[in-house]
Amino acid sequence: MFKTRIPPPVYLVLVAFMMWLLDRYVPVFIWLDAPWNYLGLALISVAILADLWSLALFFRAKTTPNPLHPERSKRLVISGLYRYTRNPMYLGMLIMLVGWWIYLGSLTPVVLLPLFVWVITKQQIEPEEAALSQTFGQAYRDYQQTVRRWL
Repeated sequence: MFKTRIPPPVYLVLVAFMMWLLDRYVPVFIWLDAPWNYLGLALISVAILADLWSLALFFRAKTTPNPLHPERSKRLVISGLYRYTRNPMYLGMLIMLVGWWIYLGSLTPVVLLPLFVWVITKQQIEPEEAALSQTFGQAYRDYQQTVRRWL
């Protein structure tokens, strides 16, 4: 089984940096200027709050939020935003990147959003799902059947 090795926030920061590089050096089309681009900062703020709420649910359940060791989970967290998406923290990261794209204001950085989704899915979500399925068995598989991966 593939083990996760890179913390997901590292992917977030790398993609955000690459988006900034594209915006800075290859700004194909400026689609949003100040002050409207500040809506992106509001979106980032909402996504951070959603991620913190999701993280708090792990602490309340007294289980590990460590994405590098999902096999250490003691309880399945299925409340809060986990009722709507199996990965609210990764969805929050994606929303942060969408907010960053809006804040940057040029069209070019948007090409990296699908790359982020693909990398997080392959490098993080799929190994996590395998570990959780092994740890929680049918309870996790039932959860997978009722709640979508992203939205």
